[in-house]
Amino acid sequence: MKKFTVDPAVFAKWPDYCLGVVVVEGFDNAAPSPAIDAMLDQSAADFAARHAGDNVRELPGVKACREAFQALGMNPNKFMVSIEALAKRVQKNGALPHINPLVDLGNALSLRHEVPMGAHDIDKMEPCGIAVRFAGEGDSFLPMGEEAVEVMPEGELCYVSGHTVKTRRWMWRQSEDGKITAETSHVFFPIDGFSSVNLDSVLAAREALAAFLRDDLGLKVLLGFVDRDHPEMEIED
Repeated sequence: MKKFTVDPAVFAKWPDYCLGVVVVEGFDNAAPSPAIDAMLDQSAADFAARHAGDNVRELPGVKACREAFQALGMNPNKFMVSIEALAKRVQKNGALPHINPLVDLGNALSLRHEVPMGAHDIDKMEPCGIAVRFAGEGDSFLPMGEEAVEVMPEGELCYVSGHTVKTRRWMWRQSEDGKITAETSHVFFPIDGFSSVNLDSVLAAREALAAFLRDDLGLKVLLGFVDRDHPEMEIED
């Protein structure tokens, strides 16, 4: 049984940390998706128009993430949270490149709802599943596009499966091991937020993602919500 778990030490530092969760089975990521292509292009155009001239660091979800990074001793200018990196790229270029349908779908809804949204291949996880926790002894990370494994510094917050770190510095950089490919079909989407800041946006992004996967694509979808009162959920039997 694979589970998604947030360690109690994380909630001890941020009691209002929360995540919307969507799990989908049977996605064909090798097939082109004009609907997702159009969704990404529209989301990018809408974001660029909505925030022309704005400082995206001041968006509520971005600001909360930056403050959390600073509290961890991570420079948010150097290690930019995913939604801020997307936002700045869209402000500069007015668009985002198309990578593959699953990644594009996550990026489209991340921009639309202004929240960080990850995507992890469940079939590549260890039997325990995946967790948000502080790194410890034995944890390692394989950077995207590289062959040399990095030993993780203890105490860094990350997404990790067993001892394999999937995302370094919480919501910053995904690993080669965690990359979404054409073969990926069973996916765990975490949507990070803070209940005192952007709970409505987290839930709206979760519902929009689930509705598209279920209603437009006819796929089997599991929804969840994780917070300090509900720190884990099953993501695979």
